[in-house]
Amino acid sequence: MTIDPLVLMTDVEAATEALLRTAEGLDDAAVGEPSLLPGWTVGHVLTHVARNADAYTNMLTWARTGVETPAYAGPDARRAGIEAGAGRPLSEQIADIREAHERFADAAAAMPASAWAFHLPPPVGQSAAGVPWGRLREVEVHHVDLGRGYTPADWTDAFALRLLREIVTGAHDDAPAMTLRPFGLDHPLTIGDDGPVVGGPTKSIAAWLAGRADGADLTVSPDGELPTPARWK
Repeated sequence: MTIDPLVLMTDVEAATEALLRTAEGLDDAAVGEPSLLPGWTVGHVLTHVARNADAYTNMLTWARTGVETPAYAGPDARRAGIEAGAGRPLSEQIADIREAHERFADAAAAMPASAWAFHLPPPVGQSAAGVPWGRLREVEVHHVDLGRGYTPADWTDAFALRLLREIVTGAHDDAPAMTLRPFGLDHPLTIGDDGPVVGGPTKSIAAWLAGRADGADLTVSPDGELPTPARWK
């Protein structure tokens, strides 16, 4: 699915503002409370959202200038940055996310058209045009991970469908086989061969495959238990 990266940046802006509204509705004690991610507090999730924006800013800088600018300074830098910032007061967390987003938005606005075709290494692993989608995915999924009222049902249909297709096309050979029939989609999506047919709302299927829902509202044919999705991200 090809989308103009600058057009997609408007979705990144809206998603970031929605996450910030959720954060602004919390109290200071929430920072230390568990999120929906095992072992991570709400503060860990918020800090990760900020540091991820900076990582993607580095990637866009690399694409624009040609100067190697890795997402993170080293293999342990990502984890260390999250741990270092997780316990900060809520006001600092919110300001950090907003400022990191502004740096990312500025980096995207500074990209000449030719730079979007620059191939970047992981965590992008494709042209720089894929960076805005990567950032949108991080904000939307981790907004759910805060566990503070925002759920996959709040995702847009377009986001859920793109996430679903990305998970399906990126599935490894050891992923359980299944045929997915999202409501309203004319053609099924398949992982492997000869698996059961799983049906339901697109948002629900995407959330289930992403490990953000239990699939309770999905159907499976022939009758039986849902497959266990492969670990995602």
